[in-house]
Amino acid sequence: MASSLLSFLATGNYISSSCRAISNHDIDSCTFGQASFSNKRKSRELSVVSVATDLPLVVKQQPWKVVEKEKKLVAWTSIQQDRWEGELVVEGTIPQWLNGTYLRNGPGLWHLGDYDFRHLFDGYATMVRLNFDNGRLVMGHRQIESDAYKAARKNNKLCYREFSEVPKYDNFLAYIGDLANLFSGASLTDNANTGVVQLGDGRVVCLTETIKGSIVIDPNNLDTLGKFEYSDALGGLVHSAHPIVTESEFLTLLPDLLNPGYLVARMEPGSNERKVIGRVDCRGGPSPGWVHSFPVTEHYVIVPEMPLRYCAQNLLRAEPTPLYKFEWHPESKAYMHVMCKASGKLVASVEVPLFVTFHFINAYEEKDEDGRVTGVIADCCEHNADTTILDKLRLQNLRSWSGEDVLPDARVGRFKIPFDGSPKGELVDALNPSEHGRGMDMCSINPAYLGKKYRYAYACGAQRPCNFPNTLTKIDLKEKKAKNWHDEGAVPSEPFFVARPGATDEDDGVVISMVSDKNGEGYALILNASTFEEIARAKFPYGLPYGLHGCWVPKC
Repeated sequence: MASSLLSFLATGNYISSSCRAISNHDIDSCTFGQASFSNKRKSRELSVVSVATDLPLVVKQQPWKVVEKEKKLVAWTSIQQDRWEGELVVEGTIPQWLNGTYLRNGPGLWHLGDYDFRHLFDGYATMVRLNFDNGRLVMGHRQIESDAYKAARKNNKLCYREFSEVPKYDNFLAYIGDLANLFSGASLTDNANTGVVQLGDGRVVCLTETIKGSIVIDPNNLDTLGKFEYSDALGGLVHSAHPIVTESEFLTLLPDLLNPGYLVARMEPGSNERKVIGRVDCRGGPSPGWVHSFPVTEHYVIVPEMPLRYCAQNLLRAEPTPLYKFEWHPESKAYMHVMCKASGKLVASVEVPLFVTFHFINAYEEKDEDGRVTGVIADCCEHNADTTILDKLRLQNLRSWSGEDVLPDARVGRFKIPFDGSPKGELVDALNPSEHGRGMDMCSINPAYLGKKYRYAYACGAQRPCNFPNTLTKIDLKEKKAKNWHDEGAVPSEPFFVARPGATDEDDGVVISMVSDKNGEGYALILNASTFEEIARAKFPYGLPYGLHGCWVPKC
């Protein structure tokens, strides 16, 4: 049966579906150096604008379970209502040049009838929208209307397989039917709760790791417009949740579970057709490593082969294992492959130390004095080859923190991949992990430096003790230092960098995050990216759940 599933995942015939999402975040303070943190806040001018004091777009969610507002952190609590929109009070000053919309996607609804989902990644997707216009800020949120979400609302029960959840079966025949639907892809979720990107042609697409979970939304009102249907015959049921998207192209990885490997594919702006650049065969086994994200340089695609590998048997299980859909195979080793974008040829394939990462930060080419490429540097948020981070993200663990320091260590892991034919590459610390509290994830950079040598990255670090990343961190890879911003008891979302128009310095811009604070509330936060000091915040009408990844849609 497992081999049948592998075959099916490789061929990729499936029935399409749709999805829904949400997110939220918190934070405050900073300093350069040895993970020093401060809660001092500079005085801020109060800029009062028209505020929506009522909730004009509230949709009652019966028969959904109503969650009482907690007096503490709401990051791990379901969204209180289906949608809301209104202008926020701004403390401080939002730069006049910041005009556009920040969109953030993430799981925001973990309750279904009397049933509570178990893992952070299971929640139905919620989009949050921050529209900046000449110093004013309008916030809105709305559920993404995937097939999985709509079916759950209609039937008041789980109807699709989520990250760790499987529908409950009335009888054995129903279970067998679900397995058949799994082979066809029909029972896999389209809950696009992971990321959101703007394609080169302007379309905005929400994504998750199932290919059917690619959903087009309207960035102006967050309406779900429909499925993003690929017009090619590549098939496959899963892909990288984080494609590389620029104005000129869309690059993605498609794992092949039958003949372990990865297809590297490109899609042109305005097209729905993926075209294969080349293929990478896995050097380890028994299946491809998980590829949540991957990096690129100007001329190369880097394909990571992690020993945390897809597992067909775990996909079939009705109850989750500690590693969910994956298995840890240290004996299969770890590798990094480098493919030429132009030719599709493999130019390097090296063994590297074992690693675990969700998110790559950036990559760039190293050159000699004559301008010849001698190797590639690839940076990621690396969890010291510790797979327990997946189980730490169970909602019970996140909600029941007792004050102990239980967050697994993480670092900026730097892969050094030589082009001289060497069989092995290196994996080292890009800076001392104590600079950012030995926590590191949810990263962004100045997009102008994608695939190029860069200096700064923005991520979520840690102030210990904690059970989840709880600071915003600016990494300086040249000075090997970090600035850390912290709001005690709060959880911030991914810090997203937006460059000032016309800027020449890499860190000339702002960093946007959403924060869930310890009082059960939340706010939008804007930091000066250069100084990493707070310049503005705007309180939400109520706390929002934690969110994952976002994108910036410039004002037309």
